[in-house]
Amino acid sequence: MLEDSTGAGGMRRSGHVIVCGFVGLATRIIDQFLASGESVSLVVRQVDPALDAAVARWRVPVHTAFVSIGDALAEAGIETAAAVVCVEENELWNLESALIATRLRPGVRVVTQLGNSTVGGAMNDGGGPGVVLDVADLAAPSVVEACLGISTHHVDVAGIDFVAAAIPVSSDGTLREAFGDLAPLAVAAGSAGPDGARVVTCPGRDHRVRPGDVATMLGITAQFDSRGIAVADDENQVIPTSTPGVLLRARAGMRGFVRDANPNFFRMLGVLFTLLVLSTTVLRLGYQKPGMSVLDAIYFSTETVATVGYGDFNFADQPPLLRIWSIILMFAGLTTTAMIMAFLAELLISRRIAEAAGRRRARFMDGHVVVIGLGAFGIRVARELQARGRDVVIVEQSQSNRFMSAAATLGIPVVVGDATVAETLSDARVHRASAVAVLTSDDMVNVETGIAVRAILGERWFDTAERVGVPVVLRIFDRSMGDAVAERFGFRYVRSTAELAAPWFIGAALGLVVLGTFSVQSQSFMVGRLGIDVDGGLVGVQMQELSANTRVIALRRAATGEVEYPPRRGTEFAAGDDAYLVGPYEELLAVLEHQRAATRVQP
Repeated sequence: MLEDSTGAGGMRRSGHVIVCGFVGLATRIIDQFLASGESVSLVVRQVDPALDAAVARWRVPVHTAFVSIGDALAEAGIETAAAVVCVEENELWNLESALIATRLRPGVRVVTQLGNSTVGGAMNDGGGPGVVLDVADLAAPSVVEACLGISTHHVDVAGIDFVAAAIPVSSDGTLREAFGDLAPLAVAAGSAGPDGARVVTCPGRDHRVRPGDVATMLGITAQFDSRGIAVADDENQVIPTSTPGVLLRARAGMRGFVRDANPNFFRMLGVLFTLLVLSTTVLRLGYQKPGMSVLDAIYFSTETVATVGYGDFNFADQPPLLRIWSIILMFAGLTTTAMIMAFLAELLISRRIAEAAGRRRARFMDGHVVVIGLGAFGIRVARELQARGRDVVIVEQSQSNRFMSAAATLGIPVVVGDATVAETLSDARVHRASAVAVLTSDDMVNVETGIAVRAILGERWFDTAERVGVPVVLRIFDRSMGDAVAERFGFRYVRSTAELAAPWFIGAALGLVVLGTFSVQSQSFMVGRLGIDVDGGLVGVQMQELSANTRVIALRRAATGEVEYPPRRGTEFAAGDDAYLVGPYEELLAVLEHQRAATRVQP
């Protein structure tokens, strides 16, 4: 069983981080805190079967909040904690934990996950330390960039517009020879293909490259221009979509009507047609005084079935058998017509039309983006894609999904059905899509759906020398699982919401101001601002002493207020400076840990 603890020897932990929550994002945050050397206390509201094993691996104290979250926070040492991170599975719990933590210690830094923009905005307006973050907002840009093929990223650093751009290598040589002072962030080595490319993160300028490699370089526009490199501004690109002609729309509409209508509707039409043919024959042969032509017989049969009156023909002076036939015809026609109208009403005003509406709208789309999974993350990605001028189709299995109204407000068609079924993917016109994002909350469903999408796309799903393939973006929670899926099944764009959002929560908790994130292949990069503390461990440290995977791209000097760019290897940090860093977020957190190591109060 779990035991509440205040740390080794019963001592209250000092300068530690309290994490409220265990599942999902919380586990990734705890892993990274511990990997960075931070002390962590865990607060949970309920016991999870996997918690014992996780705590044994982490070796962190656990405090249960079965009765009072305030008592659990007090036991976790909130009076001496550096920060409280609220990432519980219930947003109401996050709000409660954040409010009580602030009440217990007004000056503590509180970082909270809230998807409700109204409540989150009110929390941020309080002016206190900490911040409210939304995982969907943080992770969505990476998925959007992958869907749109965006390879150029703009970052505002101290008022300077920095550009990170992917540039194909045209000749053998070193990065220094090819790109001069531009800072290398990554090199995708190897030819494009279904298995992607091997990525070298933050190589040195003497790293050798060859044609076929793609180097992601960082610098200002003037530096790119000086090397004769044209940087394509593809962040706001709009890929035009084709508009179907009138004939195509009519044919698609007719096929859609046939498929969406109740099969009994067509049976009743058959019965009605049979009645009209039979009645026309009877009247043509049997109607007397003065007799009928074929056209008259069709007209009178239709008039009788529709019960619209006998202003010109009637059965009053006809033989008894013909009058009996008229009675049968009227009852049969009335019943058949009523059933046909009932089936039409079902098609027009029932739930069937709600489910079919998305399919009918999707039939006319070409070059659109298909988003599979209508959750908080899926609707955020769809909204961003639409804001960039792209047509979007959403595939969702449940008609009762709570985000259906949001999709309707945005005017985004929703195809209701199982995305692992080829027919559903065909209804969403995946075979004509420019990108597919698989974003359900179940990793196994995402993998299965990704394989099904790949089968629909055929050879269009991977890049070749002649064309760029259709991006298929998979949401996979665990990073190692995502890497394994990418390697085994050849998916180039695997994204984890926890992996993308964790740096923001960790950075906010430890004092690193996160300015943005972007992805190169499957590697996430973070841009952050770090204030150099007077008594911190970075004062007097030279750039060359930092990890080779960390790029200090600019320094705002406290003494002069000027921005030093680019800082050289021998440049030293000074107290009060603002350092702007770019790199894999693990490396940036290692720099932050370097500074905090000198100021942390030991228990």
